[in-house]
Amino acid sequence: MNQAEALVAARTVAGRLREDAVTRDQANQPPHAEIALLRDSGLLAVDPDDHRTTHAVTRLVASADPSIGHLLGYHYLHLWRAGLYDNRELACALREDAAAGAFVGAVSNPRDTITATEHLTVHGRGTFATGCAIADRLLVSAIRADRTARLVVVMHGDAAGVAHPPDWDNLGQRLTASGSITFEDVAVDEDDVLSIFPADESETSPGGLRLSLVALAFQAVLTQVIVGLTEGAIDEAARYTREHSRPWPASGLDRAADDPHIRAGYGELTASLRAARLLADDATSALAQADAAGAALTTDERGRAALTISAAKVVSTRLATEATNRIFEFTGARATTRATGLDRFWRDARTLTLHDPAVYKASELGAFVLNGQLPSTTAYS
Repeated sequence: MNQAEALVAARTVAGRLREDAVTRDQANQPPHAEIALLRDSGLLAVDPDDHRTTHAVTRLVASADPSIGHLLGYHYLHLWRAGLYDNRELACALREDAAAGAFVGAVSNPRDTITATEHLTVHGRGTFATGCAIADRLLVSAIRADRTARLVVVMHGDAAGVAHPPDWDNLGQRLTASGSITFEDVAVDEDDVLSIFPADESETSPGGLRLSLVALAFQAVLTQVIVGLTEGAIDEAARYTREHSRPWPASGLDRAADDPHIRAGYGELTASLRAARLLADDATSALAQADAAGAALTTDERGRAALTISAAKVVSTRLATEATNRIFEFTGARATTRATGLDRFWRDARTLTLHDPAVYKASELGAFVLNGQLPSTTAYS
């Protein structure tokens, strides 16, 4: 599927998701039907190395349903990430599975406590395991029980010993199946190991710097989801204003859509949204360029890509929380009913932007401006 075909498919999926987004959000059920929709559309098979296409598709889907855009963006990310590890044969097999309709999830939260024995038995618990409860394949990051090595393994989502406690009941992103996951002596074959590397390997080790791009990829994908949900919020609110909002009596107007204050409000948000889109696409380009450098990637190039992505994250985060709040000023009191569902955008924005504090991204940018200091490589930057 080329870029043009992928974008057409994404628009079709977005249209379908938009039809019953409010009902599905309020029902708060695992997104099996939504994953089936992605599977049938062919979007799961888009080339994960094509960041510009996968990020554009992610944003389109997120504009209709931020949860499903989030899941799709992570699916692409995990497939791309698998190709950075040593077991190229397994990474290719995983992509073939995706081309056949398999949805990929992963467990890699740095706070997770997942261990693996010398005989490759996985045990432990992961948190915020987005998409894992409905995934066909899982990438699981674990540390060897003797703490000497880290592993990344692939397993089936329904493997014996894998369980998903029903503990995802958060304010927003309700359809991301982001609850915890447990592993009770899950057996893994040697052929299912993507990589084994020393527990103390750093980004300066061979291959370590390129692997550190995974943290930046998470930030770039989340930025696109945040921009997408902001687009969706403004579009939905504008439609409501045109079709349902009543003009304030003091305005002397017949339509709320003709109120100059409301028009200016939408105009300000739209101007900021255009800026956020450009920054998000700039972040995607920075990631793509760093990825394309391969083994020749330098610390300076990696650091500058991080700064570009952080800038996009800071602006999109601020806009999302502002826009999803301000739209109620332009739609009126009746828009606060549960039936309108406009609150879902604020809930999604508030939940998603807490993934990691944007203030630390701003601090990274400030440290570079003031001291020429590039961001430290962490699980979030």
